[in-house]
Amino acid sequence: SIYCRIFFVVLYTNMKQLSSASTILFALASAVASEAFLATSPQHFHPKELLVKPLRIFKSANNAQGLTPLPPDISPFSKTSSKRRDVQADFRKLALGSFQQALQDGVTQMELEFPPLLGGDKSKSQFDDFDNVQELNKNRDWCIEWLPTLSVKPVWFILPDLKEVELAKEEWGGQRYRQAAQFTSIEAVTNHYYEIVGGRVSYNKPWGATFASGMSSLLGGGNGDAGLLGDQGALDPLEGDAPAKLHLVCQPGNGGPVEDWVNVKALHEAAGSTTPTCIVNGALDKVRDGYYPGLIFPKLATTFDFYRQFEAVLFLKPISDKGVYG
Repeated sequence: SIYCRIFFVVLYTNMKQLSSASTILFALASAVASEAFLATSPQHFHPKELLVKPLRIFKSANNAQGLTPLPPDISPFSKTSSKRRDVQADFRKLALGSFQQALQDGVTQMELEFPPLLGGDKSKSQFDDFDNVQELNKNRDWCIEWLPTLSVKPVWFILPDLKEVELAKEEWGGQRYRQAAQFTSIEAVTNHYYEIVGGRVSYNKPWGATFASGMSSLLGGGNGDAGLLGDQGALDPLEGDAPAKLHLVCQPGNGGPVEDWVNVKALHEAAGSTTPTCIVNGALDKVRDGYYPGLIFPKLATTFDFYRQFEAVLFLKPISDKGVYG
């Protein structure tokens, strides 16, 4: 089948550390096993549908099987077509249907996982070079364009830190986007709930932020903070407004401090665990599947069970992407 051929190529490409003979034997055995599974379970797969089926399915009249159609032009071998297509708009459309269904079903812990750099003139797949800043910017832009389509209000759009909030507002000045949510940071939301519930929650500051804060104060001299960590005025007020109906958290922890994951758990639980929290490209598989050993990261270890409860309303991840074992 087409899946077995693709699986063979992926394995052969990504197992160069093994001898060529071992690689071929392993790939052939895997292909035979895949063929046997497909032969006995044809109802689960279709060549034009996703290999990974989200736990929450958005069904349509043209989708009787309940499987999410595979978005076009996302293959690394369709790079030219990807550059001419707004792939991220396709992802937003898929995510919206599944997200709304999850809300109706009462799900309060959700994740969206997808390749954020696919599509457009600067389209990049998992085989291209890119850095964390490019990835974070794309995830931020994806979320901001998604915000006006959400029916739930008010939304607190939570970015990793203050500087990212400032940059987001500089890049996106249109009122359509700015009025769609409260732009804030993980620290601001955690501290907001701390003021409400007291000692049950507190913000875990990354050591790097502590150092940068000290340097900012030193460079500011008589004027106080030099603003290295961002402008406090960029934060939208949270006090006095209606409580959040959704926490939309953009790329916490992934490529940043592990304390982000700890703080997201803290703010979700401080809100009573009833306000839905949706994490966009937070690489939660790293947290819940053993990438970070609990002995070395004891605070993070307290979040493992929490993130295992998250439901993937959209999950589209390349097989060769970095994860627990890569």
